[in-house]
Amino acid sequence: MIKISCDSTADLSPELYERYNISKLPLYINIGGKEYIDGVDLTSEQLFKLVDETGELPTTAAQSIEDFTKYLNGIREENPGCEIIHFTISSGFSTTYNVASIAAQEMEGVYVVDSRNLSSGIGQTVIEACEMAAKGMEASEIVRIAEEDIIPKVDASFTLDTLKYMAKGGRCSTVAALGANLLQLKPCIEVVDGGMRVGKKYKGKYNRVVRQYVNDRLANIDDIRPDRIFITSAHCRQEYIDAAYEEVSKLNYFKEILITEAACTVSSHCGPNTIGVLFIHK
Repeated sequence: MIKISCDSTADLSPELYERYNISKLPLYINIGGKEYIDGVDLTSEQLFKLVDETGELPTTAAQSIEDFTKYLNGIREENPGCEIIHFTISSGFSTTYNVASIAAQEMEGVYVVDSRNLSSGIGQTVIEACEMAAKGMEASEIVRIAEEDIIPKVDASFTLDTLKYMAKGGRCSTVAALGANLLQLKPCIEVVDGGMRVGKKYKGKYNRVVRQYVNDRLANIDDIRPDRIFITSAHCRQEYIDAAYEEVSKLNYFKEILITEAACTVSSHCGPNTIGVLFIHK
């Protein structure tokens, strides 16, 4: 038996965790002098409310080796003798992968995979792994295919309504953030080689920006797998989610359009009204 696992940064919906029987280990959020468990005692909506109340931006923290070891043992207690494949947020964004790898060294049959991604970009790979496991593939082969054939093909990006969260987290310079805000630019942030880079910069009303962003990302539709696409957002106004969904739906191409909400870890770095489309290239 193979158990597929990930951390809370995969931004899958409760329905998807249940459908694919995926285990999840949450990260920590710190704000207002308190530590919270992502998705357990703090939602992204509550997070942004705390930001408004305290005037403080949150920080995030990975699990400890002890946390991860306890988590793995818990999976084994519920699923005796199982092999575990655990996917983490990119090692370029967090120490989570390193911590998980150290903990896994003490246990047999545990594979830790660096997703080289974040949010439902991780989720895409996790679901692919679940489908391979359901076909009876061996754990080592699932890991090989994930690392060689899936992770390099995941396309993850998002457009930002504000840069203050990313600037605070050191993801872009304060000067760049100030300039973009003064110009009312809405940049597309792309995940490339396990890190972030600024892509196209948009300007104008955000509803129109979202629509243009979606169309730009899906311009080469023939190079995209039709299995599924995620529309993932961070405490986003419904009109922006609807705009993204309408543009994706017009193509009549994807078998599944999955709408998910970013958990606190990802939300804390990108800010409210962030929205992205995430898919896999052929």
